[in-house]
Amino acid sequence: MKITGVRPWLVRASSSYWGEYLFVEVTTDEGISGWGEITSTTKLANRALCSALRQIGGMIAGEDASQIERLWHKLFRSFTYMGSRGAACECVSAIDIALWDIRGKALGLPVYELLGGAVRSEIALYTHPDQSKFTSKEGVVAEIQDIVKSGHTALKFDPFPYQGSREQRDGYLDGKMTRPDERKAAELTALIRETAGPEVEILIDAHGRFDVPTAIRLCRSLEEAGNIDWFEEPCPPESVKALKQVREKVSAAISWGERGHTKWDFVPILENGLADYIMPDVTWTGGISELKKISALAEAYYVPISPHDAGGPINVLAGAHVMMTVPNFYKLETSRWDLSGYNELMHTRLDNSNGALKLPRVPGLGIEMNRDYLAANEVELL
Repeated sequence: MKITGVRPWLVRASSSYWGEYLFVEVTTDEGISGWGEITSTTKLANRALCSALRQIGGMIAGEDASQIERLWHKLFRSFTYMGSRGAACECVSAIDIALWDIRGKALGLPVYELLGGAVRSEIALYTHPDQSKFTSKEGVVAEIQDIVKSGHTALKFDPFPYQGSREQRDGYLDGKMTRPDERKAAELTALIRETAGPEVEILIDAHGRFDVPTAIRLCRSLEEAGNIDWFEEPCPPESVKALKQVREKVSAAISWGERGHTKWDFVPILENGLADYIMPDVTWTGGISELKKISALAEAYYVPISPHDAGGPINVLAGAHVMMTVPNFYKLETSRWDLSGYNELMHTRLDNSNGALKLPRVPGLGIEMNRDYLAANEVELL
């Protein structure tokens, strides 16, 4: 089975935080298509990725679609001189996910069966509240109560004020947080802990925003306010030393990894014991192939893995298929607790009842995209 093309689909969607998703379709000469995803966090990045993917299509046209490992290395190494992190790795991720989808469809098996078979029957989830509803105490309480009622036993949010801040205006500068904003974050965390109750895990996302002393101060403040269960990405990812300094001074578990690209980024984190949880994103770190390898690395250190997700349904499903086969799995992230927003994108319906994703035993990733919707909502590129 030969690859005939790589087709990026940049699609407007109301369920996306950024207003659009970037899906990737790999086609073959036997009529089987596979789907990947690499939705990025900015519209500029999505457009740059579309351009790169068109070029990549020419590089792998005519290749055997079953040779997933070889094609991973062919693509990854072609970017070495421009840096193997970021956009390069995301393009590799999309193609890799799509090739696993093709392989599963060709063999009539779910992807998780190709990765060693299931070690669990469903995928435990953690999720996010809709923070646009946090305009009053009542709004916060209602949203958290809905999540708890849905059966989710863990939720994550960023409590730190952002709208109207210097950070929003100018980007990362010095990693500071004002004392009034720190108090607001602590008050919100305390309210969510009170509403969710003691059995629900409260996960804090710092989004890699803070310098070392600020991260330490904020983590301690939230530990006291809400008995938090992890503090995620306290500092920007470029400095392992900064992460080490924070880890040594706080009690909360540290989670790291959505900005980690490939197994090589995770080696120093694991070797130096810098994170209690790792959270690679399957659409950014190197795809299904690489997520499986990173999981095995973490297993050797008895570190749980909890894949990151800030994208669309292919992100969720690709991560879930790998986690079906991983012993050291914690929970899979979903960007919303109500996944019905994905329904417009695909004919498949995701079942996350009682806070767990159920994967049907169907070939490939088990997803049928709604081509009519994709075509009608595709972003026109120059």
